[in-house]
Amino acid sequence: MAATQIPEVVLESSNGHRTMPVLGFGTASKNLQPQVLIEAVHEAIKLGYRHFDTASVYGSEQSLGAAIAQALELGLVASRD
Repeated sequence: MAATQIPEVVLESSNGHRTMPVLGFGTASKNLQPQVLIEAVHEAIKLGYRHFDTASVYGSEQSLGAAIAQALELGLVASRD
């Protein structure tokens, strides 16, 4: 499945204009096996998501990091995508 174009908002910073996707993929994973979250993040990346919502209370940082690292290795996303 081809990536979908996610709408972006332009933000101004001291480094110039930056864009940020207006849709984020939530990673709250209470009682969710890490591998399930990793697979869900891979699918989200394939669909075009580039903004992942996380917080320490979610407990998903390790799985999210692993998913992104694997996605980079698999060529699903580029480092600055």
